[in-house]
Amino acid sequence: MAGIRTARRLLTGGLIAAAAGWALRDIPAELGVRPLSSGPSRADRVRRSPQFRDGAFFNPMPEHTEVLDGPPAGLLREFVTDRDRRRPAGPVPLRTPPAGQAADGLGVVWYGHASTLVEIDGRRVLFDPVWSERVSPSQLAGPRRLHPVPVPLDALPAVDAVAISHDHYDHLDRATVRALTVRQSAPFLVPLGIGAHLERWGVPADRIIELDWEEEAEVAGLRFTATAARHFSGRTLRRNDTLWGSWSVAGPRHRVFYAGDSGYFAGYAGIGAAHGPFDLTLMPVGAYSPSWPDIHMNPEEAVNAHLDLGGRLMLPVHWATFSLALHSWGEPVDRLWREAKARDVRIVVPRPGERVDAGAAPAVDGWWETLG
Repeated sequence: MAGIRTARRLLTGGLIAAAAGWALRDIPAELGVRPLSSGPSRADRVRRSPQFRDGAFFNPMPEHTEVLDGPPAGLLREFVTDRDRRRPAGPVPLRTPPAGQAADGLGVVWYGHASTLVEIDGRRVLFDPVWSERVSPSQLAGPRRLHPVPVPLDALPAVDAVAISHDHYDHLDRATVRALTVRQSAPFLVPLGIGAHLERWGVPADRIIELDWEEEAEVAGLRFTATAARHFSGRTLRRNDTLWGSWSVAGPRHRVFYAGDSGYFAGYAGIGAAHGPFDLTLMPVGAYSPSWPDIHMNPEEAVNAHLDLGGRLMLPVHWATFSLALHSWGEPVDRLWREAKARDVRIVVPRPGERVDAGAAPAVDGWWETLG
């Protein structure tokens, strides 16, 4: 019997080790590629960027941006010991969006966190798609989903463009990019330098459109403009090898703004004046903290940015799906709803997977309140 138990332990240990090795094998690819080492053409474009100097990209001038070199004292302890309030109290209600052709008007499906599908003037744009279970270089560790993805990737409708805001794991997901490369034919629009990651992951060069801030590209009759953000980049301990940004998308009749990740900064008014007003803004409202005020907005600042942009309807993103800060799970939209009512701002807070017609957006019903 002792021999059998020993054999079982060895077999179990061997299986665990094999599974760990299988999960860790992809980490080098997950980390991506430095654009300066990915070929002279891309490296020259990076070096010519007004945002690039002294070997790295920088935020809009003249504003200074504090980015933490490491977690503040006690932060990791709080993450470990105060988990319950940062999770929903029960299952998050999901919806399955209807199939069919893209609306001629303006519609939107929020899948959770920042992953959002916009239907604009008969075209579809997918922003920052992340379908993995964890946002991390390894699926063995890192922030894990607090609710399932509402639809599998192979159930997504055909999209006309995939737009990425920056290369952090909760916005640029290698497994999702690889799947979309096979299952879709749309191009990937990315800030300068991120094409190096995509090429390593198997995206054909002719499906990659890299833009610096205020550069434009036309795809499927939509005008995409890469616009500024106040954030940072990096998939390793080395930062700011690639550019981060936001997106203005203009169709024949509607305009949409997607903020990606950003702290509040004065540049939103200029973006609104140059590219707005916007019928819909997708604004991040979660993962804020006094410890990093320059790189993530709080809900009140998101409302300020929406108004600066000339936004007509605001949909909050960057909350509900991953626990990335110390605030409670439902706090971002609680604060957003209060601020929106106080300032007469139209918002919509859909359940993950719920499709919203921007021209007839439903009233906010507080569906999250029993969970947060």
